[in-house]
Amino acid sequence: MRWQVQDAKQRFSELIRTAHAEGPQVVTRHGEEIAVVVDIADYRRLQGEITEFKDYLRSGPHFDDLDLSRSDERPRSMDWAAET
Repeated sequence: MRWQVQDAKQRFSELIRTAHAEGPQVVTRHGEEIAVVVDIADYRRLQGEITEFKDYLRSGPHFDDLDLSRSDERPRSMDWAAET
């Protein structure tokens, strides 16, 4: 959505609510785009302050060399009646 500067000033609260609910809002002066109002979460993501969960997982250690095989040995037997 596009807002003329005078409308953006007069309806600032609505501008902020709309940016939060619908996404970035463009402000114009004499038909020229001069500013964009964005939700703080979008701003932080653009600034790299918020790491997406998938990026966080991708940044972890590589498990290519991790041995995840299990032993074929049976566990030791326990005499539960004898334990106190």
